[in-house]
Amino acid sequence: MSRNEYMPFLSKIVKVRKHTEIEYTFTMTYEGEVKPGQFFEVSIPKFGEAPISVSGIGDGTVDLTIRRVGKVTNEIFERYEGDSLFMRGPYGNGFDYEDYRGGELVVVAGGTGVSPVRGVIRYFADHPEERGNMTLIAGFKSPEDVLFRDDFADWAGKMNLVLTVDGAGEGYTGNVGLVTRYIPELKLQDVGTAKAIVVGPPAMMRFSVKALLERGILEENIWVSYERKMCCGIGKCGHCRIGDKYVCADGPVFPYTVGRELVD
Repeated sequence: MSRNEYMPFLSKIVKVRKHTEIEYTFTMTYEGEVKPGQFFEVSIPKFGEAPISVSGIGDGTVDLTIRRVGKVTNEIFERYEGDSLFMRGPYGNGFDYEDYRGGELVVVAGGTGVSPVRGVIRYFADHPEERGNMTLIAGFKSPEDVLFRDDFADWAGKMNLVLTVDGAGEGYTGNVGLVTRYIPELKLQDVGTAKAIVVGPPAMMRFSVKALLERGILEENIWVSYERKMCCGIGKCGHCRIGDKYVCADGPVFPYTVGRELVD
């Protein structure tokens, strides 16, 4: 008998971590293969379901970083450690570590775009022998909007880290400015083989890729992650279709050579 791909399973909340007033990370029980950049459909009966990217992978767990933006996520935020949620997945293409091994790696992420690529950052932060120089440029609206503060403190000693905010009040001493401001300053030993990942809001991704190309990184060495109206997760409902691609099934992670053609 074939498995019903729409059938959810019950997952226990192991830990809840607050980042901001509207962004929490839920560590959920999960046994099975999963890649950074994939997503689960998280549901609560009578309230609906929402696609949530995998933001971390543990031993028998996955992290789901959730932003409170609507009916389903509002209800999820009423759940605590020891409670359970329904999930189905993982769905879609994720980031494959093999694509980035052996060379220099640049990650450019904006806001909640840090979530789907966090697993890649953590992996190569902890396995420097598998890559060359690594640079992370991460941007948030303000100091109060920064996610994963403990991770950034750890990553600062393991790679070239540029953490920046769009704007800040008096007393702030960190970087200010869009992520694109720092891409021309990238110090690359071999631009022809350097790999790059870009995740974030559409405009930020567009201008970041443009800046990376101007810096000399090749189109075929850039990956992007899209999120667009993903509902069923298996390419059946058509809500996320762009041209002949289904973001939920063919993505959310795309080589830029494919992603550049996906104009909504």
